Amino acid sequence: MNRYLIALGSNQRHVRFGSPVAILRAALAQLGAQGLLVEAVSPVMHSRPVGPSQREYANGAAVVVTDLEPPELLDLLQNIENVFGRRRQGQRWRSRTLDLDIVLWTGGGWADDRLTIPHAEFRKRDFVLRPAAQIAPGWRDPLTVLTVKHLFSRLTRRASAPR
Repeated sequence: MNRYLIALGSNQRHVRFGSPVAILRAALAQLGAQGLLVEAVSPVMHSRPVGPSQREYANGAAVVVTDLEPPELLDLLQNIENVFGRRRQGQRWRSRTLDLDIVLWTGGGWADDRLTIPHAEFRKRDFVLRPAAQIAPGWRDPLTVLTVKHLFSRLTRRASAPR
């Protein structure tokens, strides 16, 4: 069995699922309905968007357990995003109903033409590390060997340091 840390985000209402926070809850239910064991879920936080989007994001993290390998899990996550109205065309970092990213997995690193684990930007993103640190503080980044808690501490210390 593989354990994965998944980052969740939404900054757009959906006609059927509702607000971004409700979308995250519905997405977690969908993960369970697709056979993943949702082992831990962070509280939802709100963050400013990266890029041109003007809408605030609802973000969270989940630890899931499955026998799927990374490419298979990526396919499943992208199918769930599609069900929630995600469209992968146009401008990068635009508003989206649902974003599900594989951040870490118990297998260490993974890289192919579709997927890189650990997620390339997660060490720089408060909206990923803050919820992840609440549910997986001891999980180690296979590249830096630092824990999620340590990475979050470094990020927030750097952000609050006088300039």
